[in-house]
Amino acid sequence: MKAVIFDMDGVIIDSEPFWQRAEFEVFSSLGVALNTEFTNLTKTMTTVEVTKFWYDKFPWESKTLEEVEEMVIVRVMELIEQVGGEINGIESFIKKLKDNGFKIGLATNSPYKIIPVVLKKAGISQYFDSIFSAEFVELGKPDPAIYLMTSKELGIEPENCIVIEDSYSGMMAAKKAGMKVVAFTNGNEDLNLSLADYTMESFLEHELTIFS
Repeated sequence: MKAVIFDMDGVIIDSEPFWQRAEFEVFSSLGVALNTEFTNLTKTMTTVEVTKFWYDKFPWESKTLEEVEEMVIVRVMELIEQVGGEINGIESFIKKLKDNGFKIGLATNSPYKIIPVVLKKAGISQYFDSIFSAEFVELGKPDPAIYLMTSKELGIEPENCIVIEDSYSGMMAAKKAGMKVVAFTNGNEDLNLSLADYTMESFLEHELTIFS
């Protein structure tokens, strides 16, 4: 392997609580009746997809979809700034990869403007050779486009890239792109591991043998 590509949400930062809180605050203010059945469906969607999903079910008139998307994104950024939430050991783990000659990429379904906030908060901005958001492609994960674009910018063939993911849809995107997949579980016993080549529980004290 010559490159390691990271997902962001759930791998670099534990951001799911921030997204849940921001979406609840924003959509509730517009009269949307959120419920667990539907919020479970929206977990892996892009912000654009989530906003359209709720609008189709509970249409509002006061704001455009774009304005609502921006409200959610801004609130998530505020929560990241206030709380942090970076995954334990991520900085030392990425530094170790970099010191061992790996190129480092980031491929996330999250909006691009959130990425610098997360990387700065985690203290890892300087390590990344390529950064891509689903905003740059027509379809987000589980479509493989974002991973293919990242490997192209890194100058590394897909078969020489290994991806660290915490969701089934993300793993599917990486496998469709022809890459190896590490499932980062971080205590999640419900994660579907059927597509994973390897699993990691934590970045702390982790050796690099599976990346060689």
